[in-house]
Amino acid sequence: MVHDTKEPVAISPLAGKPAPKSMLVDLARLERQYFERKPDVGDPTQLVSFGTSGHRGSSLRGSFTEAHIAAITQAICDYRRSKGIDGPLHMGKDTHALSEPAQRTALEVLAANGVETIIQRDGGVTPTPVISRAILTYNRGRTAHLADGIVVTPSHNPPEDAGFKYDPPNGGPADVDVTAWVQDRANELLRAGNTGVKRVPFATAIKGPKTYQRDFVLPYVEDLRNVVDMDVIREAGLELGVDPLGGASKPYWEPISSVYKLSIAVVNPVIDPTFSFMTVDHDGQIRTDPSSPYAMARVIGLKDKFRVAVANDADADRHGIVTRSVGLMSPNHYLAVAISYLLAHRPHWPAHAAVGKTVVSSSMIDRVLARLGRRLNEVPVGFKWFVAGLFDGSCCFGGEESAGASFLRRDATAWATDKDGLIMNLLAAEITARTDKDPGEHYQALEAELGTSYYTRIDAPATPEQKARLRKLSAEAVREETLGGDPIIAKLTKAPGNNAAIDGLKIVTANGWFAARPSGTENIYKIYAESFRGAAHLDALVSEAKELVNSAIGGRT
Repeated sequence: MVHDTKEPVAISPLAGKPAPKSMLVDLARLERQYFERKPDVGDPTQLVSFGTSGHRGSSLRGSFTEAHIAAITQAICDYRRSKGIDGPLHMGKDTHALSEPAQRTALEVLAANGVETIIQRDGGVTPTPVISRAILTYNRGRTAHLADGIVVTPSHNPPEDAGFKYDPPNGGPADVDVTAWVQDRANELLRAGNTGVKRVPFATAIKGPKTYQRDFVLPYVEDLRNVVDMDVIREAGLELGVDPLGGASKPYWEPISSVYKLSIAVVNPVIDPTFSFMTVDHDGQIRTDPSSPYAMARVIGLKDKFRVAVANDADADRHGIVTRSVGLMSPNHYLAVAISYLLAHRPHWPAHAAVGKTVVSSSMIDRVLARLGRRLNEVPVGFKWFVAGLFDGSCCFGGEESAGASFLRRDATAWATDKDGLIMNLLAAEITARTDKDPGEHYQALEAELGTSYYTRIDAPATPEQKARLRKLSAEAVREETLGGDPIIAKLTKAPGNNAAIDGLKIVTANGWFAARPSGTENIYKIYAESFRGAAHLDALVSEAKELVNSAIGGRT
């Protein structure tokens, strides 16, 4: 039985069904708008908004155009120059329609600025974690001429969307000091009509002396043995079903199967920028979210054909695990299983290395770590908070409830400081092969020992002013002493692991908790809640959470 849900406001009648032709994006129009549409710099929604996940938008909305990418790339060149970063820039792209033209634009600017740039040969696609690992591998042992990277991806967003993000020399998502610098400089260039952008024609850039077309695939694949036990998967004869969901992991699975002599069945080898093969997500959008039961409907249908079937989103930084025992696993459940297994089967990992989770991830992780006597590092939402620890080895695992995680190599050194959906998928195969129990069965055992978790996430309406108040709320503003019938043991507006603001509120008891955070894009706030008492108690937590938050921010009760 599934006790971990996300409750959208309304379920589309198309949810879980094949995408009808009428909703597929017009690829020609999308690309035409990318080149022809000029952003309105007087409209804030058409300026560069460069966060941890980079800049995202769509040419159809005037928020992702050739002008944006030229400005952002020039800003990255200027940032590199200001910081003395002069090693090779590794650039990858996913399978979204605008990723190819955006990479071409970026290469024109990088070449004009004399930046040594490495791209996948033959116009190939590259997952986010592959770029992260390539940066770290190049920089290992170096103190100067460090590498960095760009990934052209909007992650699991709809087909009409596009994204462009920067990875500094630590290989992970750029922190706010970097993203703010790039955003401000890019908008300065955009407002000046990009007169400050250096650029050469693509034909010149692709053949330039500092543009290198290399293979990212085989070095990554051959290195996988150092992070996952590929031998035990092969020796068990486990057949792994794989659906890349039309994303950048597709060119990697056949080499993985070949190099390690594994039995891997790629059940959907199609790459189509309209993502026409997808089943529709909960809200009526096409989205490659491997944690969504609606987007994953076809993969879930494979649960009796394979002991384990896996999927990735378009840039392969997220994972989806389908097991014969339980079907599609909740990301929270799989995180708990992965952590429990890894800490028992990675003898070279130091005992002092922490396990990282975000404040909205399941407390089953806390219970697993308490049982093992290991240290928890609880941080705000955002994978950037795990980068430093994964980089220096002080954090052996970092994971988010949104199906993104990464972990150290078997020798306890850094693998990738961004989310890696491929290693999380292969880990599910390792767990099943070594223990003869799939991750779903392992989670059932954890619940039998540590209690049953009931988890949900819902949206509640809030005005921009109320969202701002929630973001700045102090713990002292919460007068209540109990929640769901239990004494409150913590009122948090800062994460326990690093004392960074969580941009909201978390209230904790011995048997449950809730967290409330404002949405960055919509007039809502999100409530995450978990109970170890049962569904009725979870409902009570959510109800009291709404009352408590609305009272604190001046909303409806």
